[in-house]
Amino acid sequence: MRGARRILIAVFDGVGMLDVTGPAEVFAAASRLAGRRAHGYRVGLVAEQTGPIRTSTGIQLIADESWATVTGAVDTVIVPGGLQHGLNGPRPVIDANLVGWLAESSPRWRRVASVCSGAHMLAAAGLLDGRKATTHWFTAPLLAQEHPEIEVDPDPIFVREGRIWTSAGVSSGMDLALAMVADDHSEQLAREVARWLVMYLRRPGHQSQFSAAPAATPQPRSRKIRDLQHWVVGNLATDLSVPALARRAHMSERHFARVFAEQTATTPASFVEASRTEAARRLLEETDAPIEVVATRCGFGSAETLYRTFRRRLGTTPNEYRHRFRL
Repeated sequence: MRGARRILIAVFDGVGMLDVTGPAEVFAAASRLAGRRAHGYRVGLVAEQTGPIRTSTGIQLIADESWATVTGAVDTVIVPGGLQHGLNGPRPVIDANLVGWLAESSPRWRRVASVCSGAHMLAAAGLLDGRKATTHWFTAPLLAQEHPEIEVDPDPIFVREGRIWTSAGVSSGMDLALAMVADDHSEQLAREVARWLVMYLRRPGHQSQFSAAPAATPQPRSRKIRDLQHWVVGNLATDLSVPALARRAHMSERHFARVFAEQTATTPASFVEASRTEAARRLLEETDAPIEVVATRCGFGSAETLYRTFRRRLGTTPNEYRHRFRL
């Protein structure tokens, strides 16, 4: 593909499958959809040696080139993550030869990126020194501990610091790739790619790794608490204070708060706020309702409260969220 940007994804035994194939699919879709409007991408896999590489799923990939034989212009190199078993549980894979290649050759590349725990290899190569970076929330504490010279932020989906990009866990590699498409071409092409891949239209990098959805809470053992949760989701604009919920559950406030927290690993107030936030997200995605109406229908009371909650929980504003994710 003449004039295409050359993207190399570095692979190694135990590499995360989606860390590799997710970004590759984004770049391939961008090339197809751009057509003659713009130069696309040429994606290849590079490893210590050419040939098969076993991924974390057991499925094999084929490396086109070896690190030692890469020649010609390279636009972007992406380093995926991988985990291996250690004495104290899973640890990021650190391939010493890959780290050496990154340290020696990266000055010649326009852009370097990591997906998930691949940030640990960028760190080992010295590419993150003095920079802000992110990685999967599970390995972020270890990255901060082993590399105090890096400002590790475990919350964003991805972080861009000049020509160095880092992203959070697994699927966020696709968000990172979409952001690169937007940077290289346009927001419009990135949106077309997201729609083509049936993705949750492009998330901004500063959005939290953690969904506001209450579905992530454990399933309560008590049917009374389960029924109450369902009722809350269907009655978000009503009084959902602890006293009101305790009355509905026929419990004292103290007992209700304790049982709810024990069985859901969250407080009643946090569950209510998460439920309201999730409902507001859906309204912003699916309707043209004014922000004030969204706030009222979801029980926030005012647009100001909705704004504050979105800032705190999602790292964005309702208007920005709608602009990026309107279906």
